[in-house]
Amino acid sequence: MKPAYFYGVAGLAGIAVMGWIGFGASPDVPEVKQVDSADQSDAAPAEMVQVTLPDLGSDFEIGARAFTAKCAACHGPSAGGLDGSGPPLIHKIYEPSHHGDAAFFRAAELGVRAHHWPFGNMPPVEGITRAEIAEIVKYLRAVQRANGIL
Repeated sequence: MKPAYFYGVAGLAGIAVMGWIGFGASPDVPEVKQVDSADQSDAAPAEMVQVTLPDLGSDFEIGARAFTAKCAACHGPSAGGLDGSGPPLIHKIYEPSHHGDAAFFRAAELGVRAHHWPFGNMPPVEGITRAEIAEIVKYLRAVQRANGIL
């Protein structure tokens, strides 16, 4: 027979695991710097955060094009997020120490449960290749660095 405290410890461990995988946890919505709508052109969707897109050169062209084709519809043309659609990827939440490169691969290939933002679950990206994801991550990390996210 196991001591009574065992069941309490096991129960707490179960709750911790459930919270870790997202069951019953309320989303921890990070603050974002709002962009003044007057700063946005009429043709471009309003992004949630202002992102400076640096001149990265040809080394990042494949990633930039793949991002535009596969990610920009939800995350915005400069990865600044689109209200009601997808979060900004140029944000401290996605810095390498919190969401490593593998998190981007996993999200694109398998989808991801909503856990930081109130946008709902992200479905897998149809037709994306691992090579495209690698180039997108390389591009996003360069844009993050240019915007002070290290």
